[in-house]
Amino acid sequence: MNVVGIIIQIIGGLIGGAAGGKTVKDSDLGTIANLIVGAIGGLGGGTLLGSLLGTATTAAAGGLDIGQIVSQLVGGGVGGAVLQIIIGLIKNKLVSR
Repeated sequence: MNVVGIIIQIIGGLIGGAAGGKTVKDSDLGTIANLIVGAIGGLGGGTLLGSLLGTATTAAAGGLDIGQIVSQLVGGGVGGAVLQIIIGLIKNKLVSR
């Protein structure tokens, strides 16, 4: 994995975290927390998707094409949204008690 791929996954995670916080109202952590959790989830989700699809080895060789960029961006976005929603729901459920 190269630095460009990591940055793309983090950007996707930022977008996914922000979208997840605004889409599922009970999971909203606030703008900054949504972005932080989304970035962490984006990095993990993008890496996981890259491993499953086999794009990590090609990206590591320096051959980024538009398909790999989109794949990393979508994987990061989905991973960021999922982690943000899970963390937000758990946190807000515990605070409401």
